[in-house]
Amino acid sequence: MGIRVFVASSSSSVLLELTSQKWPVVCPESMTLHSEQIKKRQQELVRFLEGNKIEFEEVDITMSEDQRQWMYRNIPQECRPAQGNPLPPQIFNDDRYCGDYESFFESKESNTVFSFLGLKPRPTTKQTAEL
Repeated sequence: MGIRVFVASSSSSVLLELTSQKWPVVCPESMTLHSEQIKKRQQELVRFLEGNKIEFEEVDITMSEDQRQWMYRNIPQECRPAQGNPLPPQIFNDDRYCGDYESFFESKESNTVFSFLGLKPRPTTKQTAEL
């Protein structure tokens, strides 16, 4: 199975999720902003994985209630938000929870993405040339 990225392709689904979490949203424009931010984060994560040739499966939680519930059940309690359900993207390696976008971003900034994903680091170009 490998790396699985749980995303939401439907804006309306994400907006419903935001509304159900009782976010301090004052207007529809603010809800759209949150939805757009989620989509951008999902796109950035997917582009990074594709760009680094990391095999992964994209799981759309708007298309499968079973997948959505699996994602919710398998995120450790200490990693869940204080209110509501965790929002996409969420990342797993098989059944092991890796983290959310913020965790991914931190690992990217500290150059530890392979460790974050539970993968063996790839040799650098210099190391490959020496082999």
